[in-house]
Amino acid sequence: MKGIILAGGTGSRLHPATFPISKQLLPVYDKPMIYYPLSVLMLAEVREILLISTPRDLPLFERLLGDGSNLGLRISYARQDGPHGLAEAFTIGAEHIGDDDVALILGDNIFHGHGFANLLQENVAGLDGCVLFGYTVPDPDRYGVGETDETGRLISIEEKPEKPRSNRAITGLYFYDRDVVEIARSVKPSARGELEITAVNQVYLQRGKARLVDLGRGFAWLDTGTPDSLLQASHYLQTMEQRQGVRIACLEEIALRMGFIDHESCYRLGLTQGSSPYGQYVMNVAAEYRADLLATGA
Repeated sequence: MKGIILAGGTGSRLHPATFPISKQLLPVYDKPMIYYPLSVLMLAEVREILLISTPRDLPLFERLLGDGSNLGLRISYARQDGPHGLAEAFTIGAEHIGDDDVALILGDNIFHGHGFANLLQENVAGLDGCVLFGYTVPDPDRYGVGETDETGRLISIEEKPEKPRSNRAITGLYFYDRDVVEIARSVKPSARGELEITAVNQVYLQRGKARLVDLGRGFAWLDTGTPDSLLQASHYLQTMEQRQGVRIACLEEIALRMGFIDHESCYRLGLTQGSSPYGQYVMNVAAEYRADLLATGA
């Protein structure tokens, strides 16, 4: 499976903070926002990733992430010249996707919950059509909403309905089979000239190949679109990290535990980040991992 992170847009609800920089490069507690969606793809065992952003912001993402080789990844970049809809990611990324399945995640979505890696990997392995991820919200009229039968198969998708048929919002994480590029090219743009992701999902629904996976209780899906929600997300992550003693979306640790890099590479990555608490954490993780290997004779 290939991966795409869509990190464009103007971040207008966060102005003036986003006048000089992409929203997805703003810090959410102790790391750039883009680390969170990238970590989701890594947990799903996706290693070839295309990051799509504006011509202005692409050099900044490249400076931060490079080609991904230090994390055992292959990261490439493509430009989106305007807000032409989420589904444009599939036409922009058609060559990147090739004949593979693809995971699309929005660059401002943050997910956290126990067992998330297993949930992602199970749905990658069993993919047939598209898999969307639902999250129970108190105000479903603000979101795209999915209604399912008892097996989880989608039977309806509504965009910001006045009378929602369920309270399950469709999050910004999507898995698609290789047909998605052809489908994205075939759907008609909206009245605003955008390729809507809902139109793509409707095609899969009509084919009977769309499922909605509930993230369920114990999961967090965090919004970062306004100053208040960005601050709330930072407070949540600060609380969880300090209480659990782990750093959420630590790319170096994920790369180590997923087998993308070894402990020596992980330690060097921490060392390059100097005396920052994040860098110290990465070095400690690498040292503990090495000690565990020695203790087990691996």
